[in-house]
Amino acid sequence: MAKKPVTPDEISAKKTAKKKAPARRVKRGASTTIDPRSIDHDTRRSLVATEAYYRAERRGFTAGHELEDWVAAERAIDLALAGHSAS
Repeated sequence: MAKKPVTPDEISAKKTAKKKAPARRVKRGASTTIDPRSIDHDTRRSLVATEAYYRAERRGFTAGHELEDWVAAERAIDLALAGHSAS
């Protein structure tokens, strides 16, 4: 069987049909905040441990700053969960 030739209008219609709808942007604000006390303890601890590790890595893993890294990581994670930027 011979295929029917495709017209330019059919090509244009196929291209238009394949286009996806633009991604919806999520506004960051009060609706995206999470009370740090409302998340699972193990999840929060994992987030804090990861942040503390990266802080120690940036410092070159020099000894003696473990508690400082942990406390700063807790503060950063709690601020991030509350929707504020951490510095």
